[in-house]
Amino acid sequence: DKMPQRDVILWNAMLAAYSQNGHFEEALELFRQMLLKGMEPNKITFVCILDACAGTAALSQGFKSHASIINSEFEMDAVVGNALINM
Repeated sequence: DKMPQRDVILWNAMLAAYSQNGHFEEALELFRQMLLKGMEPNKITFVCILDACAGTAALSQGFKSHASIINSEFEMDAVVGNALINM
């Protein structure tokens, strides 16, 4: 909250930190906040979110993320594809 301006790199760093340390619910909530702020997710964002979905068995959010991936240029990305498989 103390960062006056957040870019996608900062959001991704926070999402990755939460997800990699088992704080999956916090990662999903942070993702919701990111979207509400109008920030556009990139492929790293989707990888972090899919990991958080897998960690919490949040299939609904996983399906929504998958739909967003299909509508983006990341559908054929190998890293995103691996995250989908892991979910």
